[in-house]
Amino acid sequence: MLDEKSRRVFSSKALNYFDELTKNMSYTKTAQSLGITQPALTQQIKKIERVVGVPLFYSMGKKIYLTDAGTSLLKATHEIFDVINSVTDKIQQESSDKTGTISIGLLSTAESVVIEDFIVEYNRINPNVEIDLNLLTRKEIWDHIENNRIDLAIMYLPDKNIKNWKIYKSKKIINDNIVLVHNDEKIYKKGTASYRDAIEKPWAAYLKDYYLSDLLKERFRNALVDQPTVVARFSSPYQLLKFAQGSEDIYTVLPLSFCIAHASMFKLYQTPLEPSVSSELSFVYREDKEKIPRIKEFLDEWDNFLNDKNYIDRLKSSR
Repeated sequence: MLDEKSRRVFSSKALNYFDELTKNMSYTKTAQSLGITQPALTQQIKKIERVVGVPLFYSMGKKIYLTDAGTSLLKATHEIFDVINSVTDKIQQESSDKTGTISIGLLSTAESVVIEDFIVEYNRINPNVEIDLNLLTRKEIWDHIENNRIDLAIMYLPDKNIKNWKIYKSKKIINDNIVLVHNDEKIYKKGTASYRDAIEKPWAAYLKDYYLSDLLKERFRNALVDQPTVVARFSSPYQLLKFAQGSEDIYTVLPLSFCIAHASMFKLYQTPLEPSVSSELSFVYREDKEKIPRIKEFLDEWDNFLNDKNYIDRLKSSR
């Protein structure tokens, strides 16, 4: 059994540092993401290694890898996190209180206008519930939902980053198609743009690790079509549209939901790709979350909100 000093080494902070390092496999990147110095991170990992008595990582060249002991500790760390999350959810479920906070992580590339309108409406109905809406990258969303930092995620599915669906549920919001934004009248008159049409001109695209970038890369590769030549990358659809419209002969791709909600901003044509590229914009949450009174009520009110007026009509009315 560990003494008190050794037990302190396995604090939630230390395990979080270790877990984050296993995701990045880089001391530099991990220290930056945690907002600490690299020596502080290294010292924390060495403290854990001294307690367990063996190295948790080994290096080959500039890369680091988990040892068998590191793999075992990582499994145990995730089990500890799951227990803490389950206990937290259980405590919240056993409370009949419908007050408190609901923390939502919204994928930064998803159109936000309808969820924003709903939050305004929900606040009128339930002014005692605080809503925290966080714009996050795909990696941040998954990290936050795994570690119980958010109650609900709004993200595109399917997502290969989700390895274990057993403890998660999803609630579909809409099928969102990807459209080519371009200046070619011939493509516009055809009504659809083939993948080969789409790569005729250079692109402004999302950042490389973004969901839609990975999705399009996979679809083009499976269709045996070359990847587009990318001249600029951005994190938001507004930036992509501004760059494409301010340049000559630059294409981009955007979710149809964004195009509908912001139709007045467009000077370029918008044409669906063929074969179509679509994803399900969905709520994703740990399965026990919907048993928490305020979250169940939030999801029920969302259904009522869309029953009064569907998602597409609400996008159109936001113009």
